[in-house]
Amino acid sequence: MSHKGRAILLFTIVAAFSVLIFGGAKINEHKPPIPDRVVTSTGEVVMTGEDIHQGQLQYLSRGGQQTGSIWGHGAYLAPDWSADALHRTGLAAAGLAAGRAPADAAAFTQGELEALPAGERGRVDAEVAAELRQNRYDAATGTLTLSPGQAAAFPALVAYYTKLFGEGSDAMSIPKGFVADPKDARAITAFFFWTAWSAGTNRPGETFSYTANFPYDPLVGNRPLPSSLVWSIVSVVLLILGTFAAIYFYLRLRGRDHEEPAKLAPLAEPNPTPSQRAALPYFLVAIVLFILQAALGSVTGHFAVEGNKLFGIEIGQLLPYAATRGWHLQLAVFWIATCWLATGLFIGPAVSGHEPKGQKALVYTLLGALVVVVVGALAGTYFGVRGKLSGPNGWLIGHQGYEYIELGRVWQLALIGGMLLWLALVYRAVKPALAAEKDKGGLTHLLLYASVTIPLFYSVGLFYTPGTHIAVADYWRWWVVHLWVENFFEVFATVALAFILARIGAVGQKSALRATYFSILLYLGSGIIGTFHHLYFTGSPLFITALGATFSALEIVPLTLLGFEVYENLKLARSGPNAQPWKWPLYFFVAVAFWNAVGAGVLGFLINPPIVLYYAQGLNTTPIHSHGALFGVYGFLAIALMLFSMRNIVRKDAWNDGLLKGAFWGLNGGLAGMIVFSLLPAGIYQFAIGIEKGLWYARSPEVTGSAFIHAVTWARVVPDVVFLGGAVLLLTFVVRAIAKDAALRRADAAGERAAVRRAA
Repeated sequence: MSHKGRAILLFTIVAAFSVLIFGGAKINEHKPPIPDRVVTSTGEVVMTGEDIHQGQLQYLSRGGQQTGSIWGHGAYLAPDWSADALHRTGLAAAGLAAGRAPADAAAFTQGELEALPAGERGRVDAEVAAELRQNRYDAATGTLTLSPGQAAAFPALVAYYTKLFGEGSDAMSIPKGFVADPKDARAITAFFFWTAWSAGTNRPGETFSYTANFPYDPLVGNRPLPSSLVWSIVSVVLLILGTFAAIYFYLRLRGRDHEEPAKLAPLAEPNPTPSQRAALPYFLVAIVLFILQAALGSVTGHFAVEGNKLFGIEIGQLLPYAATRGWHLQLAVFWIATCWLATGLFIGPAVSGHEPKGQKALVYTLLGALVVVVVGALAGTYFGVRGKLSGPNGWLIGHQGYEYIELGRVWQLALIGGMLLWLALVYRAVKPALAAEKDKGGLTHLLLYASVTIPLFYSVGLFYTPGTHIAVADYWRWWVVHLWVENFFEVFATVALAFILARIGAVGQKSALRATYFSILLYLGSGIIGTFHHLYFTGSPLFITALGATFSALEIVPLTLLGFEVYENLKLARSGPNAQPWKWPLYFFVAVAFWNAVGAGVLGFLINPPIVLYYAQGLNTTPIHSHGALFGVYGFLAIALMLFSMRNIVRKDAWNDGLLKGAFWGLNGGLAGMIVFSLLPAGIYQFAIGIEKGLWYARSPEVTGSAFIHAVTWARVVPDVVFLGGAVLLLTFVVRAIAKDAALRRADAAGERAAVRRAA
């Protein structure tokens, strides 16, 4: 790669992070204020800022984003609490506008509202919107004065949520006694009420709320902003232009590679180093965690049809929905990261041909540490959901409350420590190759740089706590979930793949390096600022929407090139006798490219434009993308990297293509079935209802517990079984390969000892 190309990449990364950090500073500056006191018009104190703070801590410690959602972020079964509290407040204000006495206003129902004559309904709606959208917060004194409707609504909300969390709800999969202490329930209500106030009250000097009028609710005057439509159109135009440019430059790069024709080298009998063989247990642990994650996904989905029961058996108390969903998400990160870390441990000695002293023992030490972290994190989140670790410091070993980063802070720090140890192990192994590679931008150096980003960007999760303002916490959280998972793990995988393909003769070193730089430029150039597309409606200023919409569209651009990659990998997998040993590892890379284009690309862009996400955020439209992208891309990539590593570790006779064939089609067929027969219909159904009535209703038990949602949830049973069957075949392959490889090596060792005795 030329110095000019590297300079362009470095400038792009620095510029993108500058924009991202600037945006974060503005989010912090313009976040919705938390009042010191909330009072009625007569001066009576209704709640304090400390009540709101304690409510946030209580909510997060009990599972937080695994129990309903706030501002559209979280689980999809219970209500979006912001939308729910906002609409209930709107109904109380409507009751007053319709002539109800203040004591009875909060009992005004949606049915009564809809029964009003058209003219009266229009007057009531207009009065409700005018009342609730007026910002009565005094920044000088830190005091929020409630409107009559808000003052009437709050006591009713306290009574409703206290009863709901105390008695539980099968329709929402909330177990009885989920929050038993009325004081805790009142604090949680204060937090919900504040998030609803932020969503329905205009920013000072503006005509839209702190959350850009999200969620949609005509009763309170929440409607999409014109800018959402404008930037959605811009994003589509940029996608078309960007795709054209990317294909043009991609074909130009391919044209330069004719001097390096690819030719797969024959597979020699593997002769791994001790530390490379020590990576095998990582893969076994990873696939066991994968099967557990998949099983928990099926159980979590089943809550939508039987509430707190599983085929008639009450499980809500022992195994709450918030626990199974939290485990399902955590295990996805754990098993995928384990495969990728093990691949790094394999590649290190493969790059340099050097086995550092004591490397094997350190590799096993790291595995033991990772197992402790996984068990501790899962236990901590479980006891957090059960309310056993809900005190002010419970989050240190319990539940932090945010999706994908649920694990307690102690386990989070331990995991970062494990990643640092892994980085040290990779560096020890590649150190001789680094010294031999004079080019500081060569593939070996890129591998080291990419490895550094793994612990570095996961560490950003330390920049907030459960007590941090939720708008700021969500900003940092998406640094981990988006940047760490979707960008820098992608960079590491790209570099690792370049090494693997170069090693088997699929590409030349020069071609691999050039393609790697091009991929990194596309992923980071769009993906860093594209982080903002998660923050449209989380209390951010409007320019965040503009940046998020445009750059998230550009994130799709590199994914449109994956059709070429599918073709090239398929051609490679069928390119003669030397390709046979690599057929199924290459097929799993084909799956990565396919799901990258479909799951991350098509299904991602389906919800990324602001005008779409305004109606779709918090609905089952998001799991369509997340399943297709998280497992379809990163899960299949983890399996592909595992198989390429194992192909170079286990003996040829320990390999079984039949098991891999069954695993490949089972996993792909099961995933496609989940999306087509269950997630997609459920998402479209809720989306249509959300456009008509609002998020509050689309997430209500009337919709999530409807016959249609039940039917499409039951439709997941067959795809789930097919998917789990593929996972079991994959586990069988890994167990068989490890066991047979060990047996073959023992037999060889015994034969060598016998030969020595005969010679003696």
